[in-house]
Amino acid sequence: MKKEIGPATVVHPHPVFVVGSFNKEKKPNMMAVSWGGICCSEPPCVAVSLREATQSYHNIIHSKAFTVNIPSTEYVREVDYVGIASGAETDKFRDTGLTPVESELVHAPLVEEFPYALECKLLETVEIGLHTQFIGEILGVIAEEKILGDHGKPDIEKVKPLIYGSFGNRGYYGIGVRLGDAFSIGKEYITE
Repeated sequence: MKKEIGPATVVHPHPVFVVGSFNKEKKPNMMAVSWGGICCSEPPCVAVSLREATQSYHNIIHSKAFTVNIPSTEYVREVDYVGIASGAETDKFRDTGLTPVESELVHAPLVEEFPYALECKLLETVEIGLHTQFIGEILGVIAEEKILGDHGKPDIEKVKPLIYGSFGNRGYYGIGVRLGDAFSIGKEYITE
């Protein structure tokens, strides 16, 4: 039996992104974001939703660019910290020992230690309510060679990305086992 639980921000899992941006003085900042995802294939775009109260919100408005860095599970403590500390009050790169590297494609920092990142120019902002959705056109993806699969793209099993479980369990998780090939295992239901 199913039970109505009311309107809620629950979808499992949430990706865990670390959004990189520069302020007006070119100070690098990063914040953990779990409200985001790919939103268009042509042009390739990613969306992240931020509150106006964050330093990253103002940095992105100013610079018209951001990076979406994908952390692996080994950086769970650093990621949690950059999600709870304010970039207006501290230097999150200094505090965590992570290294900012300026993107060659957009005016935003990458996190050197993370397996890969999306380099994005701000394409659109959508005011939703408490959050603003920033849609970034992905101009490039920069990745460590060791996490690339046979197809030359980041391999989820090598990246070991963090995911977030919200709405009550508020924890970080790793990925599970591969269940099958996409666009393949469901073919048995196709009738011709």
